[in-house]
Amino acid sequence: MNLSTANVVLIDDDESMRAATAQWLELAGYHVIEFPGGDLALGHLEPDFGGVVVSDVKMPRMDGMELLERIHQRDPDLPVVLVTAHGDVPMAVEAIRKGAYDFIEKPFEPDRLLDVIQRACEKRRLVLENRFLRQKLADRADIERRLLGDSPVIQRLRQEIMEVADTDASVMIQGETGTGKEVVARCLHEFGRRQHGRFVAVNCAAVPESIFESELFGHESGAFTGATKRRIGKFEHAHGGTLFLDEISSMPLALQVKVLRSLQEREIVRLGSNEPRAIDIRLVSASNRDLQAACQDSTFREDLYYRLNVIEVRIPPLRDRGGDITLLFDYFAGRAAEAHDREAPPLPEESVAMLMGHGWPGNVRELRNLAERYVLSSLPVVQRVPSILRVEGLGAATSLVDLTRQFERRILEAALRHHRGNMADVMDALDLPRRTLNEKMQRLGLERKDYC
Repeated sequence: MNLSTANVVLIDDDESMRAATAQWLELAGYHVIEFPGGDLALGHLEPDFGGVVVSDVKMPRMDGMELLERIHQRDPDLPVVLVTAHGDVPMAVEAIRKGAYDFIEKPFEPDRLLDVIQRACEKRRLVLENRFLRQKLADRADIERRLLGDSPVIQRLRQEIMEVADTDASVMIQGETGTGKEVVARCLHEFGRRQHGRFVAVNCAAVPESIFESELFGHESGAFTGATKRRIGKFEHAHGGTLFLDEISSMPLALQVKVLRSLQEREIVRLGSNEPRAIDIRLVSASNRDLQAACQDSTFREDLYYRLNVIEVRIPPLRDRGGDITLLFDYFAGRAAEAHDREAPPLPEESVAMLMGHGWPGNVRELRNLAERYVLSSLPVVQRVPSILRVEGLGAATSLVDLTRQFERRILEAALRHHRGNMADVMDALDLPRRTLNEKMQRLGLERKDYC
C-alpha cells in the first residue's frame, strides 16, 4: 500500500464537515470514500482493506464507539481514528482501550489529522505486508499438498503456478490425459486474487454441439424449443471468478468465433436476447492436443489460440517424474486403504521396479487407479502389481538383478525411440557418457539403427 494512494474511509453525518475534511485529504494524495453513517460504511470494509477509517463519534443509528467495535470484530488490526466535538478525557481513554488508533477533538488543525492518518497508514501497510508474507508461506505449503512430488519438474510447475496465480492473464495448460490439468487450474484460482469467486469448469468434449452456445452464454425463456425459462451460462456464472475450459480443442469452430468476441469485448449476449452483459472472468484453458498443430490444420482458430495462450503452463507426464511415482503410489494407496478400511502393504522391491519401468499412458489417473486396485486385491503382495499391469517378461522375473536389467532396458528403449536414435540427445537426456551408453546398449542387445 503506497501512502500517497491509500484509502481513507471518512464517516461523518455533518455533510459540510465531511466535504471539507475529504477535500483536505484528497489534496494530500489520499483516496477518500465518504459515508454519512457507520452502518453504511461497514459493507465497504473487508478484512484486508488497504487503508484507515476516520469517523465522527456522535452520529445517529450507530455512533463511532459502536462502529469501532463492529470493525474490530472483522479486523482488529484496521486503524480507526475517532473525531468528536464532544470528547472528554474519559471518552478518549475508553476509545483507546477499545482499540482506537487515535482520538482527535474538533476543531482540529488539518496538519494534525494528516499526521495521524499518515502514521496509521504506515502501520496498516506493515500489517498487510506481514499478512501477505504469511499467506504466501501458507500457500506454498498448501500447493505442495495439492501437487505432490519432489522431482525437479514438479517443483518448477509449483513455482510457475505461484508466479502467475495472482494475475488475471489467460492461461493455457498443456498436458497429457490424466496429468492433472484441472488440479492445476484450481490451484491457479485458489491461490490467486479471485479465490473468493466461483471456479466454473466446462469439459468441452462432453458438451453436445447443439447446446454448446447455450451452455456457455445462457438463454432467455422462449429462445428455442424447450427453453421454458431463463438460464445463466457458464461465462456469466463465473463472473468475478475463474472459468476453466477443459479439452478446448473440442470446441466447434463456429462457437470459437463467438468465444473470441466475448473475450475481446468482455461481454456476452444470451441466446434470445439483444442485451449485452459485462463479464469479469479469468480464463484458464486446457488441452491434451497440440493446439498450434490444430491451428495449422484449420481445426482451431489461430486468433483464439493467441488470446487464450497468454501464459502457457506445461504439466510433465508421470514417466518424467522419477521418484514421484512411488511417492504418489504410497499416497493413493493410503487414501484407498482409509476409504475401504483395508491395509496398504508396502511395495516389494520388484514391484517398485515395475512401476518405475511402466510407461504410464494414463499418467497420475492411471497410477491412482492402480494403487486402489493394489489395496483391494486378494492376491499375494508380490503378485498384485504384475497382475494389474499384466506385465509380460517382468512378471516372470525372480530376482532383483533381472528386474533391474529389464527396467534399464525399458528406459533406454524409450529414450532411443523418443530421440529417434540420436545418440547425443539420448546421452543428454539420460546424463550418460558415450562409452557408458554404448556398453549398456551392447549388454542389453539394443542397436541404434532400430530406432532411427
